[in-house]
Amino acid sequence: MGLIVAVDTGGTFTDLVAYDTGSGDLTYTKSLTTYGDLVGGVMDAVAKGKVDLGKAEVVKFGTTLVINTYIQRNGARTALITTEGFRDTLELRRGNRPFAFDLHYHREPVLVERELRFEVKERIGADGATIAPLDKARLAELAALLKSLDIEAVAVSFINSYVDSRHEDETVAFLREHLPGVYITAGTELSREWYEYERTSTAVANAFVGPRLQDYVGRLEDRLRHEGFERTFFMMASNGGVFSVARAKQQPVMLVESGPVGGCIGACSYARELGIQKLIAFDMGGTTAKCAVVENASFDIKSPYYVGGYDYGFPIHGAVLDIVEVGAGGGSIAWIDPQGRLSVGPLSAGSDPGPVAYGRGGNKPTITDANLTLGRIDAASFLGGEMTLDTAGAARVIREQVANPLGFKGDGGLDEASAGIIALGVVTMAGAIRQITIERGMDPREFTLFAFGGGGPLHAGTLARELNIPEVIIPPEPGNFSAIGMLVSDARVDETHTFLRDFTQDAIDEMTSTFGELEKRLSETLAGEIGSVEIGLQRAAEMRYRGQKQGIRAEVGTATAPAAIREIFNRTYLRRYGHVDEQAPVEFVSLYLTGSARIKGPGLADLRPDSRRQRPGAQERRPVYFTERGTRVDTPVYQRGALKPGFEAAGPAIIEEYGSTTIVGPDDRFKVGALSEIRITFNSTPKAAS
Repeated sequence: MGLIVAVDTGGTFTDLVAYDTGSGDLTYTKSLTTYGDLVGGVMDAVAKGKVDLGKAEVVKFGTTLVINTYIQRNGARTALITTEGFRDTLELRRGNRPFAFDLHYHREPVLVERELRFEVKERIGADGATIAPLDKARLAELAALLKSLDIEAVAVSFINSYVDSRHEDETVAFLREHLPGVYITAGTELSREWYEYERTSTAVANAFVGPRLQDYVGRLEDRLRHEGFERTFFMMASNGGVFSVARAKQQPVMLVESGPVGGCIGACSYARELGIQKLIAFDMGGTTAKCAVVENASFDIKSPYYVGGYDYGFPIHGAVLDIVEVGAGGGSIAWIDPQGRLSVGPLSAGSDPGPVAYGRGGNKPTITDANLTLGRIDAASFLGGEMTLDTAGAARVIREQVANPLGFKGDGGLDEASAGIIALGVVTMAGAIRQITIERGMDPREFTLFAFGGGGPLHAGTLARELNIPEVIIPPEPGNFSAIGMLVSDARVDETHTFLRDFTQDAIDEMTSTFGELEKRLSETLAGEIGSVEIGLQRAAEMRYRGQKQGIRAEVGTATAPAAIREIFNRTYLRRYGHVDEQAPVEFVSLYLTGSARIKGPGLADLRPDSRRQRPGAQERRPVYFTERGTRVDTPVYQRGALKPGFEAAGPAIIEEYGSTTIVGPDDRFKVGALSEIRITFNSTPKAAS
């Protein structure tokens, strides 16, 4: 018997969960994320949890390193080699202008400036025929030039290489031979889709972050070996599964949402176990809040994914869980704008210096400071008492920088100002949920809100009332839930294939044959990376009406009859856009294959709250400010580890546990479910969707 360990490095905290397969014991712990050395933060959590890595059978990691590298633009010095005549594809992008009337609008700069983008004479036709051979002499010149420029990474992306990648393959092989120590990647190693800009952008993004990810993984391997762990560990990928370290080194761009997806995996597992058809997974941490829709215990995958958002950022092609993320976390800073209006976020205090309450040098009021000031968080029980919070400091900074400038006086004014900070944070978070539901034709009133993260349970009730969501579910140990999701996650690999065909029986027959080839290759890949395991395969096709630019992804399964596939497309299109055209011709765009393999892990029933962290001398009641009452209310305080399945009570209530606090409003009720989940219901039933 051994341990199964999952570690999630977030923007503020690094979370660890370890499951003992013999005793069934669970270890939960959190440490502040160390930005100077992310591996150091991981090992701090290991030491804090007293985890013996020598006994670990499986270790899984999620990290924010990739997304932070893009946001901070501190990746490798990168060059791009592309087909002659396509040097500026990366800069021209799609030529669209999301803000047509904003004279000051501009996108974020590209990752590779023009001086480091180079052309090579070569050309593969759209039919796969060679129009111009690869210029090997030019490659030799470029290799010497790149060495003299101290280039750390090179991306190779040729036009039409999605049809035939032999020129890219030859170029990559040549550069790896002549530029040892330089990270080399090709667009077709990451995507076989036909969009040349998106494919080039993905290759560049992969090269840009490759050296940093390799360094991180290398140092992680060294530290794990030093602690006695000799097996292969896994990285959490953006597609909702884990994959091997070797694949992570080759495709680091696919870790862009490595951290947040873990919680969504856990939410899917709970939805399946509890029989919930429609669920909104909501994760509020110290830096951001994220949400995703879970239907029928599965989530949507989107491609392309835009780093920095569609309006300003750049795309990467690859399977990324469909998450909406906003700058509203516990560390989000409250500030007064030049017009004298209160604003919250998107800037965050992070873990260094962190909120004022942390006592680490922070001097700006945050959402965490507001929660502490209102009595919603207990200074002595934060992180199970491991970190004592500075209530006086939090109150002082809110009074000086928010309450007084806005004219709120006395203790009552301090409460109002603090409540205003939280209310603005909730508005931002509610906007994210509306974006992922209402803007996509879904009614949040038909969903259950599944809240986790350190801040999710603090604000879930208010969010649900704002959006008329009828029920909130809080899983056990929500502050470590993304790591818990990693603990129960499977391995997953995605393959794509451009398939521009009219919707005919011949095309469907070819599609079936192509899926067969992809399934064979993907099964061999998973078996090689994971071992001899049972592999699940899922087929999907991107389809559209003829003449449309964008397609939609439809799960075609094993269907081979035109009528059946057309019905699947119609149903998917209707759900997304609210109408279909039964007569319009349809065409295929791309094929998607997902392979998954089970990795040993605990069941949900094993993931109970950690009663060992229950504070024996916990305060039983305290005054807490509730906006619904406009004043402080004497509120009972429960220790979650002491609440058994079947327990229920009326609000108001504070439920404390390691890593998080759940707020139950004065007019609400809560009950502990069979999986130790907290289920909160409200005194009014939302109106049904019309």
